[in-house]
Amino acid sequence: MSMLLAISPIDGRYKEKTTELSEFVSEYALIKARLGVEIKYLFALSKLGIVDLSSSEKSKLLKVLEEFDLKEAEKIKKIEDQTHHDVKAVEIYLRSVLSSKSSEMIHFGLTSEDINNLSYRIMLRSASDETIVPPLEDLTNKLLELAKSYKGVPMLARTHGQPAVPTTLGKEMAVFASRLRRERNKLKDFEFSGKLNGAVGNYNALYFAYPRINWIKFSQKLVESLDFRFNPLTTQVNPPEDIIEYFQTIQRINGILLDLNQDFWRYISDGWFVLESRTGQVGSSTMPQKINPIDFENSEGNLEIANGLIEVLERKLPLSRLQRDLSGSTIIRNLGVILAHSLISYNGTHDGLSKITPNLLKIKDDLNSDWSILTEALQTVLRKEGKKDAYLSIMKSVKGKKLSREDWLGLINELSVKESVKDELRKVTPETYLGLTKELL
Repeated sequence: MSMLLAISPIDGRYKEKTTELSEFVSEYALIKARLGVEIKYLFALSKLGIVDLSSSEKSKLLKVLEEFDLKEAEKIKKIEDQTHHDVKAVEIYLRSVLSSKSSEMIHFGLTSEDINNLSYRIMLRSASDETIVPPLEDLTNKLLELAKSYKGVPMLARTHGQPAVPTTLGKEMAVFASRLRRERNKLKDFEFSGKLNGAVGNYNALYFAYPRINWIKFSQKLVESLDFRFNPLTTQVNPPEDIIEYFQTIQRINGILLDLNQDFWRYISDGWFVLESRTGQVGSSTMPQKINPIDFENSEGNLEIANGLIEVLERKLPLSRLQRDLSGSTIIRNLGVILAHSLISYNGTHDGLSKITPNLLKIKDDLNSDWSILTEALQTVLRKEGKKDAYLSIMKSVKGKKLSREDWLGLINELSVKESVKDELRKVTPETYLGLTKELL
């Protein structure tokens, strides 16, 4: 199908930016993950002696998984056209590989959610490790690289959008790198949970058929073999708090990048950064001069979509009527959509950072345009010297006014303090009043 016919921009306009995700979170990936779990379960039953799998049958099952491709997945979808049940279609497909006796033990004593809860988490972990964490590492490293390059560039900091005190360009980039790295590491170390305990979480069918087997221990061993944390107490549904927690980490990462995108948008708007002009690129259909911060803006929009979907997931996934209803199924099928919009954003922000260069002269001019940003230092020194109401007296003199260098020196000359104190204040400039910014990096 042509990308022009895609309903979602993920599979249309942005397809090239999200293709790598399809291996991990597509319908095909889900079917393959289900196959893997069903086969692993059958092998585990074989170790118990419940099912007698020949070496030939084991080889066949492994070959099914190793050689599974779109053509085979389409066979399962055709079976589903008849069953109207996706997991049952996988079971029927597997039956064709085994002898009639062995095939009866496929999906033995399980409910679909036993397979699904593990399959979705396998998909999510793989997608995270292979396609989400790496671009976040690249982005963090890019910010650290820029922070190092510009650690000595003084700039004006703003709070409430108004001039505050000086900072450095490198330090402000390092703040974003630090925030991002902390949340990225949580993704890298994230542990999902899993369950394998039947229709409503009590092992009813398994225990009734084989009461002498320790099914809790069996289930725990299988779940932990997938590197998941075993969840012993569930309904039919494995409680989704781990998935929610994972996506809340994604949500925080996206929030950090929203903050970054908006800050750099403002810096570009103020002329502090110059955007690289690409040959042939058009910024406006009517204004020939335009070069727009489209990478940051596109990233921002996709982050908003991703976080909006995460909010839906956070509200809905914890709710499943009684022991299970199907309404959460549609939500969980959209995990890949969240990751896709996030991935587009991560790469977009990285591209944006790669296309900007600081306008050092403009940054310096704006920093030195108003010396009132040094009055914090002034009132602090006066308080240190024991002057009463130092803050209020300075505030009355400067609030709402712009100070030139000459105004600043005049203000110092009028102070009734020791000359040595005045000399120290005269040495301070917007380019030197930087606190411990160098040490912070």
